[in-house]
Amino acid sequence: MTTTPTKEDIQSYFESLQDSICKSLEKADGKAKFHEDLWQRPEGGGGRSRVMADGKIIEKGGVMFSAVWGDLHEKMLQSMGLTEKVQFFATGVSIVQHPVSPKVPIIHMNVRYFEMSNGAFWFGGGIDLTPHYVVDEDAKWFHQQLKNACEKHEANYYPKFKDWADNYFFNTHRNETRGVGGIFFDYLKPKETGKTKEQLFNFVKEIGESFAPIYTKLMAKNKNIEFSENEKEFQLLRRGRYVEFNLVHDRGTKFGLETNGRTESILMSMPPMARWIYDYKTEAGSEEERTLSLLKKGINWA
Repeated sequence: MTTTPTKEDIQSYFESLQDSICKSLEKADGKAKFHEDLWQRPEGGGGRSRVMADGKIIEKGGVMFSAVWGDLHEKMLQSMGLTEKVQFFATGVSIVQHPVSPKVPIIHMNVRYFEMSNGAFWFGGGIDLTPHYVVDEDAKWFHQQLKNACEKHEANYYPKFKDWADNYFFNTHRNETRGVGGIFFDYLKPKETGKTKEQLFNFVKEIGESFAPIYTKLMAKNKNIEFSENEKEFQLLRRGRYVEFNLVHDRGTKFGLETNGRTESILMSMPPMARWIYDYKTEAGSEEERTLSLLKKGINWA
């Protein structure tokens, strides 16, 4: 017997997902603990912001949960072609981890659910990897894990959502991808996908629960690799490119700020330190040059 998940069911699941991921990251780091801030949104709802800092492996990381509701903002109404006011409910978990070492990659994951009082609803999310230095072995393994997760639910999910990620996580002003990509999906609805609400929710759960085993393995694999001062400087530059994407292109950042979300939580994704070098050029044949050459769409990692 199948049951259709309610918004309360989905919210409760996302809260438990935040709990389990935080426990996994604390164990993997071995030093830092998450500090929790509970916050309320005046228009309706709130969230639990959890941030760790100054760990053995994680310099700054956030695992954020929110469930907010109220009148849909005018800009959102216009973007959806709606002429009458509607109420919305949105809930999800968003994660960004900035490691100490340039040998450990940045990672982002988001899973979310959105519904409106007119009956429309959809799921969205994604997970992508931003290495400071691209390691082919890690990129291939990462994509294979996502491919495996997707194929449990639909054969064409991985290639479709991988291409979506390549196009979404792209700094158009730099003509480069944010990292080695991953998967990105949005507006997953029963009518368009041929899936039930329960099936779509199960897929979102699959992606959410893949985060901790994927990233803790990458943390363990790379945490003890030595790095130079030059590599640390390049890490700061790569973080700067990450900031550029989040402030210029990221829809989640824009939605949060436009709906009066909690600014501290929305900007949690920013690294503790970044750098911008005027007219930066790499040395010919360097690892820095190689990494920048791989920040492009369409690489078949899996």
